[in-house]
Amino acid sequence: MKKLLLITLVTITACTQPKFEMTTTTESNPWIVTSIENKESNTDTLDIIIESSNTLQEIEGFGTCFNELGWTSLQRLKAKDREQIFKELFEPGFGANFTICRMPVAANDFARNWYSYNEKEGDFEMNNFSIANDRETLIPFIKSAQKYNPKLKLWASPWSPPQWMKYNKHYAAKSVLGDSEFQSEEWGMDLRGINNGLLPEQEGKEGSDMFIQEPEYFKAYALYFSKFIEAYRNEGIDIFMVMPQNEFNSAQVFPSCTWTAAGLSTFVGKYLGPEMQKQNVEVMFGTVERATEELVDTVLNNELSKKYITGVGFQWAGKGAIPGIHKRYPDLRLYQTEQECGNSKNDWKNCIYSWDLMKHYLKNGANAYMYWNTSLDEGGISTWGWKQNSLVSVDTTNHTFRYNHEYYLLKHVSHYVQPGAKLLKTSGIFNNSLAFVNPDSSIILVLRNEEAEDQQINVYVDDKSYSFLLKSDSFVSIKI
Repeated sequence: MKKLLLITLVTITACTQPKFEMTTTTESNPWIVTSIENKESNTDTLDIIIESSNTLQEIEGFGTCFNELGWTSLQRLKAKDREQIFKELFEPGFGANFTICRMPVAANDFARNWYSYNEKEGDFEMNNFSIANDRETLIPFIKSAQKYNPKLKLWASPWSPPQWMKYNKHYAAKSVLGDSEFQSEEWGMDLRGINNGLLPEQEGKEGSDMFIQEPEYFKAYALYFSKFIEAYRNEGIDIFMVMPQNEFNSAQVFPSCTWTAAGLSTFVGKYLGPEMQKQNVEVMFGTVERATEELVDTVLNNELSKKYITGVGFQWAGKGAIPGIHKRYPDLRLYQTEQECGNSKNDWKNCIYSWDLMKHYLKNGANAYMYWNTSLDEGGISTWGWKQNSLVSVDTTNHTFRYNHEYYLLKHVSHYVQPGAKLLKTSGIFNNSLAFVNPDSSIILVLRNEEAEDQQINVYVDDKSYSFLLKSDSFVSIKI
């Protein structure tokens, strides 16, 4: 009997050797999951060397943004299809596993049209504050995500304050009056026929404050933020952090407002910071869309504002500032706040570029990484003439949808990397990769094979070496 039992145990052990989960995405075949045997490499060539104790910054999570046009596009689908999408994006451990997301404070460039929460001029007490518009779009959008992840973290920033708080009394900062011939396939912009009603003499300029720099306006705007936090809290939606202005250097034809770093320092240090502290809401500086580190230094070195700033958010050309800021402020939390938006083609070329962006931000200290448009109608054009990419595209004729290449790319990281994971420092001759260690001690390796043929990669993890075959022109995730 003892011999029989021993034979049985040995047989079971032999049949249940540990295996790795390997997921591969190519242009024509996304998200192919396979189980590969745990075999050590028999070569001395080590392409990637990983030590699980050699950790870098903590990863708070990955996510996307809730925009009005995202919600209206999803409304074209059958209810069961919408539920499938929200489950895929937000249910923990199921699909993309998004854990931290962004939303606008009132209208942004992918809103249905301009609106704010209070357009009553001179209402410094915010008696006319209302989020009624958001109950049609943003609130049901967010609640649909919360259904699958009640712990979803949410932060917010405005694109423009109420018009009466700006010197030009208009939501935009750059004029377009219906006679523009500007069109760019590369950028996805088509301003022909767009009329925002802003006269050329009302335009804002980079390096200037379009917000009225008077105490009563600062105080009212801080109260506006506070009312927003309270109104959403009453809807069952908690905002854990705000940034004072999206792309504060950029004068745009859509909702926008230029500020100087000094102006934002005053607003944050004397008004917004104290008001958000009362609400137990964090303030991060951003979003920074210029490669100018001095803009960040101004706010972080200001005696009033620096005590309220818990981190900095970067997007677009701001990627040029994040390496230096991370080097000089190594303990500062850094967010990538908006992945560059593409031109509505949603093609493989842009997916590869997005991978390069992700590597750049994460390898330079980013603690969180966010996509921009969750969903758009096919063609992806905004109210103000900008065609952009999205995770999901909706066919408005057939009322069907598809996940785009960039969705699967983001999922290659977000599905496997848990909140609280840490980026790992790696070495070796193969550097087209990212490595993480999760709180459960699992190692996640995300790789890009850019070659036109399959490629054998040898990986050394602590005291063991492994060999993996990567398909040509692919993204691969391996859970060890």
